[in-house]
Amino acid sequence: MSFDIQGKVALVTGANRGIGKQYVETFLEHGAAKVYAAVRNLDSAQPLVAKYGDRVVPVRLDVADNATVKAAAQEASDVDVVINNAGILRTANPLEEKALDTLSEEINVNVAGLLRVAQAFAPILAKNGGGALANLNSVASLKNFAAFATYAASKSAAYSITQGLRDTLKEQGTIVVSVHPGPIATDMASSAGFTEVAEPPTLVTEATLQAFKNGDFHVFPDTMAKQVGAAYQSFAENVIDADFSGE
Repeated sequence: MSFDIQGKVALVTGANRGIGKQYVETFLEHGAAKVYAAVRNLDSAQPLVAKYGDRVVPVRLDVADNATVKAAAQEASDVDVVINNAGILRTANPLEEKALDTLSEEINVNVAGLLRVAQAFAPILAKNGGGALANLNSVASLKNFAAFATYAASKSAAYSITQGLRDTLKEQGTIVVSVHPGPIATDMASSAGFTEVAEPPTLVTEATLQAFKNGDFHVFPDTMAKQVGAAYQSFAENVIDADFSGE
């Protein structure tokens, strides 16, 4: 399957900054007709509206609040592509007292939030011809880092769910992409201490568009991600992409 953003309608969660904001801009620059900027605070999307006019439509969506997700799905019923970008990172090693709390919070946003959005928008994508869904899963989904171990655990779970979504949504013609960035120049990367090695968000968004066109499942967009992806390639081909259904 292949998907081209030209003339399409997209929705991006966490669209007010970082990689999410860059998705909005990249999609519009590549000819998207409209992008719903899904944010918790509508005012935070106003700079995008000021720049792109009515091609950007702010919509309130908090991935931790299922009522807002369902309301956003009703409002954005014309979407062709959904980007599950919104997420949180908390620093906690496995033995810290706060680790259980941070894990619970990150699972609720990074995993359950991803599922809430997928469940709400999958029927819409089906109705509109299939379209595409991308989940931001990080290299931390494959490699745990002790300083933010709970975040990595949540991303591993999100990656597992993404595999299930790919197999489930294939039947309705929806392309599912799992995006695994390394350190990207965002506020989140700064808080994790990766400022010096962080690379531009455009690497992520452009690579995602290419994956849509190629029908690729995995995206490893930056220097660290490509290193991880190269080492992971054989396992991905022989296990993740293999058909164990027995059919």
